[in-house]
Amino acid sequence: MADLTPFDDAKRLNTPPLQGRGRGWGLAAGRIAQLQDRAADMRRNPTEPEKRLWRHLNNGQLAGYKFRRQAVIQSWIADFLCPRKGLIVEVDGDTHASAADLRRDAGLAALGYRVLHVTNADVMRDMEAVLRLVLNTLEALPDRRAPHPNPSPEGEGLNGIETI
Repeated sequence: MADLTPFDDAKRLNTPPLQGRGRGWGLAAGRIAQLQDRAADMRRNPTEPEKRLWRHLNNGQLAGYKFRRQAVIQSWIADFLCPRKGLIVEVDGDTHASAADLRRDAGLAALGYRVLHVTNADVMRDMEAVLRLVLNTLEALPDRRAPHPNPSPEGEGLNGIETI
């Protein structure tokens, strides 16, 4: 047991990973590992529309905006995520259920993300229109303010500041 990392031990116990060990989102370590494995599998085996769109979003090709593929956010996997703007682009096929999408979108919106849905058909038939829509949406959104990676506990760094 001494050879286990804290994350491996959390998986064994099916508990959330220790604070400071990455984005746990309050999920059990085993569930996080499942989501990460599923996202990796989805990156290895993308749909044809996802492949085509990724060719245009990869390496900041769309006006310098960086995207991640199959990003794990809480208990969801986003097709494409622009972390700078908090924009998620979902490429929807025939299997997407609207009620489930609405619940998912609401959950992501509560976390500060904006979800943009495009159809497989739009990506396959009119890539320029899809890219224009994504770029216009990106430019309309403010940059996200990311929290400091090492915040001061209990705001103790603010104690010495005088107010005017």
